[in-house]
Parts: sequence; structure tokens; C-alpha cells
Amino acid sequence: MSRALAPIAIALSLWASALIGGCASPGDPTPRHPVVPLPITDLAARQSGSEIVLTFTLPTRSTDREILSERPSIEIFRADLTPGAAPDKKTPWHLAYTIPSERVDSYTKDNHITFRDPLAPASVTRVEGAPVAYMARTRTERVRDSQNSNILSLRVFPAPAPPGETRAAVTESAIVLSWAAAPPPSGASLAGYNVYRAQLESGQESAPQDLSPTKLKSPQELIGHSTASEFRDLHFKFGESSLYTVRSVAAFGADLVESADSAPMLVTAHDVFPPAAPLALEAAVIPATGQALAYVELSWGISPELDLAGYRVYRSDQEAATGDRLNTELLPSPAFRDISVASGKRYFYRVSAVDRSGNESPASSAVLADVP
Repeated sequence: MSRALAPIAIALSLWASALIGGCASPGDPTPRHPVVPLPITDLAARQSGSEIVLTFTLPTRSTDREILSERPSIEIFRADLTPGAAPDKKTPWHLAYTIPSERVDSYTKDNHITFRDPLAPASVTRVEGAPVAYMARTRTERVRDSQNSNILSLRVFPAPAPPGETRAAVTESAIVLSWAAAPPPSGASLAGYNVYRAQLESGQESAPQDLSPTKLKSPQELIGHSTASEFRDLHFKFGESSLYTVRSVAAFGADLVESADSAPMLVTAHDVFPPAAPLALEAAVIPATGQALAYVELSWGISPELDLAGYRVYRSDQEAATGDRLNTELLPSPAFRDISVASGKRYFYRVSAVDRSGNESPASSAVLADVP
């Protein structure tokens, strides 16, 4: 090889070595840079009693728009501000909480985070209406966290007292909750009451005073607001156990502050309400023929109950008595043929409706059938 070609050969050799060394080994690809979650954009907060309730959507993608392989950890920052101040570049943020990725699920529902920050006594006793500010970050690796979330601040006020003397009653169409009114703090007006409900796992038959160990089938959710000391839950289900709490709402001008929870009300809605008696019972006597015996054909109006299981038919030879039941199985439709009648006999028929909980209605009005 000539001296003129030697440098070119060396360069080609180095280039080939670089290609060989840059080839990835078989297996899953690894990222070339840290995975950074997208920032939180919907951080919100409200005061509930002596707590600040933070809510936000947990990011599921990185800044490269790739799906995160696991839930990120969460860092929550807080700053106590002076009255009238707003958060800015000089705000003295401090890390208030870190939620490890393995514990994030305990604060998550449908990828939405709810976190409660208990106010320190110093925060509660500060100047009334002094603001507190929050922001949050997430991270999947130690080397780098996400950008700051949106920054918000809210003013902290004395919390109203929770409602007292809570009561619950089950009716056929609603669970009726009532409570004793709670006066608002000085300088505030009463804005009403918020009602919360949670579904309980089976086997919990008494209302706990401490909700923390209670096994909830679903978390507490706001189901309504009332300006009076009563609320009717029309969206309950018989057979389910629900835990209700009520919170007073005080208005400090445009700022609304909830109280802590009232005493919990555990309600298991048992269906003990019978259907209405069937209406429009009619009897038609079909005389005997050479080929068949006489029988009585009964029909009546369809019962409107949504949980109807069927009907029972009763027969008596006395108008004032209900008599004996003729069908062993519930009738699914409003009709019955009595083929056990005797010629020359007078019968009085009544019908009742039965729901899926086994509740039986009163008997209908009697109808007469004279068999010739």
C-alpha cells in the first residue's frame, strides 16, 4: 500500500469500528435521556375544615409523549403568604410532602389525585384570610423531575362547626337525612350544607365514629347541596350500605369554606315496603261443555312496581275472607285460570302482588264468580 493511501485506510478502519461498537445488543431498548413526566396543569384546592383538599390529574405521558411505564412519584410544595400577597419568583416554597410512586394508588381514582393537607395550628391562627399557595411536581427518576404545575393560592379562614344531631330514615323512594343547623363563624354567613356518600363493603353493620379504618367500596363523593337542614337521596339502592356525612358551608364574601364531617350515618336500605294491591280484577265463568269442565278465567291490571316478582291468587267461599292460595309459584303475568271449580258453587277471588324482596301487597278487592 502506498504512503498516500495509508491515512485513508486508517480512517476507514476507525469508521467501521465505530459502527460495530454503536450497534445495540438484542433486548429491550433503553431511553437515551431521563424520562420526564409532563407537568400537572389542573392543580386545584379548597378548604375543608382544618384541611386543604388538593386535586389534580396525574400525568401519564412524558415530555416526549411516550406513555409512562409506571406511576410517577409526587412532590407537593407549599408557601404561607402574607395577607394580600400573591405567589411570585421570590415566594419561599418548601417541600411539604413526597408521595412515593408505590403509594400513589391510595390517593388515586380514575387517574385523578385527591390529597388532604392538614393545616398546622400556626396556619389556622394566622391573620384571617391570609393566603397559602401550592404547586406540585412529579418524577420517575431521581435525576430530573417535571416542570412546576400551575400555581394557585387560596385564603384560609376559620372553619364552621359541623352539623350536629344527624338522623337518617329509609322511605320507599328516598333516604331522608336531617341534622341540626350549625351557626357560621363570626363575620361569615351560612351558605348551606354539602352532603357526601360512600358505599361500604358488606359486613359493616354499625356507623364508625372514625372513618379511617372503614372499608369503603367507593370513596366519599359529593351527592348534593341543601340550603335547609334536610336532604333526600333519591339515587339509593335497596340492599346496599351507604355512609353519609354532612358539612356546613360558610361564606366569607366570595370565599367558601366547608366544615369537618358531621357524625357519620350508616344506612343499610332494606326493602320492607310492599307493592300496591292489584286493581281491576275481573272473573269470567266458562260453563262446562260436553268435552270440558267449567272453569273461571281471571285477569287484572298490571302492577306498576319496577321490582315486581309476580302475583298470588286467593279463593274463598265467603266474601269477607281472603281464603286459600291457589298458585304455589308466583304468576309472572296478570292472568289465571281456575280449573278446580265445582258446578253450582259460588267463589270469591282476590289477588296480591309480590316484589323481589318478598314483600306482599294487601289483597285486591274481591270479585264474585258463580259457577252454573
